[in-house]
Amino acid sequence: MGLSIWGWLSFKKKYYFWIAYTSLLVVGSLAASSLAHNALKDYQIMRLIVFLDPSIDPRGSGWNILQSITAIGSGGVIGKGFLQGTQSHYRYLPQQSTDFIFSIIAEEWGFLGGFAVFGLFFILLRRCANLLKTAKDSYATYVVAGIMGMIFFHFMINAGMAMGIMPVTGIPLFFLSYGGTSLWAVMISLGLLLGISARRFRT
Repeated sequence: MGLSIWGWLSFKKKYYFWIAYTSLLVVGSLAASSLAHNALKDYQIMRLIVFLDPSIDPRGSGWNILQSITAIGSGGVIGKGFLQGTQSHYRYLPQQSTDFIFSIIAEEWGFLGGFAVFGLFFILLRRCANLLKTAKDSYATYVVAGIMGMIFFHFMINAGMAMGIMPVTGIPLFFLSYGGTSLWAVMISLGLLLGISARRFRT
């Protein structure tokens, strides 16, 4: 690999570049695999495997993802109605009030309910982006950017996890998941944003 990099830097031939690129991919993959094998625990490795294919362990690690996808798909366009979801009320879907609350919303209120949740979070993040442009000092800008990143990260991971496009983690969905800690954290964050917004009009 080192010789191919030297050859590409010296002679600028494309085949040297592709040899170096392929070698780097192979060596990097082997190094990452070895590091993951030594650093990750068995259940963490299983979560990654199930993320790629939940059907490998449908009654074990893949159960949550499969039931969540089933709940979202069964909601259709307008949903089954409030408190009428089968996946939630027959207890097929675990952690339904915390990690998989988005699945319950999508099952009971359908695509329209899920779209409404996305829309409300988009409005909140758009207001944060507008506040970034008008904050009076650098520190306020950093605070707004941090809170905006926190809300975006939690929303994307939780919603993605429920839809099966993100690995299953224990991240709550702000404003909707059961739990006082996350609610207090986001409400305090919104209070900071409101304070920063109010300062814009002071002379």
